Amino acid sequence: MSNAKSPELGEQPARLPPLALIAGPTASGKSDLAVKLAKKLEAQGRPAAIINTDSAQVYRDLQVLSARPNEQEMQGIPHFLFGDWDGALACSTAEWAGAAKKVIAQLHDAGCVPILVGGTGLYMRTLLDGISPIPPIEPAIREAVRAMPQVEARAALEIEDPEAASRLAPADTTRTARALEVIRSTGSPMYHWHGKLVGGIGGDVMLHPLVLQPDREWLYERCDRRFTLMLDQGAVQEVQQLAARGLNPELPVMRAIGVREIMGWLSGDLSKEEMIEAGQLSTRQYAKRQFTWFRNQPPKDWPRSAPENTDIGSIFELLLRN
Repeated sequence: MSNAKSPELGEQPARLPPLALIAGPTASGKSDLAVKLAKKLEAQGRPAAIINTDSAQVYRDLQVLSARPNEQEMQGIPHFLFGDWDGALACSTAEWAGAAKKVIAQLHDAGCVPILVGGTGLYMRTLLDGISPIPPIEPAIREAVRAMPQVEARAALEIEDPEAASRLAPADTTRTARALEVIRSTGSPMYHWHGKLVGGIGGDVMLHPLVLQPDREWLYERCDRRFTLMLDQGAVQEVQQLAARGLNPELPVMRAIGVREIMGWLSGDLSKEEMIEAGQLSTRQYAKRQFTWFRNQPPKDWPRSAPENTDIGSIFELLLRN
């Protein structure tokens, strides 16, 4: 995420439209901070809106399991791209970024401050820096590749794009299929397209970022507690409704944290205690991956803060001043 321009204290910021960003691992309190920032802006007479940057919260089927904010938690602040995709349709990073760019442009035209909030780093990177301009995949090729068993697809990839195969885990079905369909449809391997980024908005906005870096034990305890609360708040019914739809188990909505674990309990393969333990473990593992990504990937000059020590007024001083 190198193209995004962030202001520095003491300098006169360029007259670019503002874009706030609050990022961090799951259960770190991002949504609450985003609403607080929006409220501070509104108190100054500046309307603000929140844009979802979480790959699970885009699906309307995952209200509970994705911890999507409810009406009470939104506190009257407009929220966009939350639950906009049906679970039967996979929301690609490019599709999300295209939708986010449209919303941001509309909010800027209306004099509103957009606030990105979420934990999907790839969404943020694609929106700000752009995406590789890979041509559309021929439908027949995509259908044929996606129908291949993973062992067969992996063997083909090792021959047709050995560089991609060397980077991907043998069991990574999604990325294996993607690399194979790209080489077959475009005639060029994945590395040919990497580094050729287009469509990023980082140079067209004044970015005001914040990365939350909670204490790991504090975060893991919150992850465990939140998963058990989800079970009391309708997560089981949510998964039952998903199961009744008979969706492809490889769709992102079906691979969301908690879905397979709860299905395992409903089918009798897991006891309730085993389901809870498995769901909590999956959540902690996901939080750990996010924690590592946000520690290493965002620019070093992006402010970092522990959630309990975050001072909205100080970190977003320039945004609130202008």
